[in-house]
Amino acid sequence: MPDLIYLLAVLVCPITMGAMMLMMMRGSQRRPSQASPDEVARLRAEVDELRAHAGAEQPQAGPVQR
Repeated sequence: MPDLIYLLAVLVCPITMGAMMLMMMRGSQRRPSQASPDEVARLRAEVDELRAHAGAEQPQAGPVQR
């Protein structure tokens, strides 16, 4: 009986590892849905607006005063 417990303990590890690998491979095959062209255009416009706003707030480089 003790030999059977040791055998089960030795076999459980590789079996569960294989099961976890299969589940992870199935999960990685799902692709995220792609954004519509309208959404991409809206997001690009928003990025351009944020970049313009951030550029206006940055101080101009000038001589360093000590």
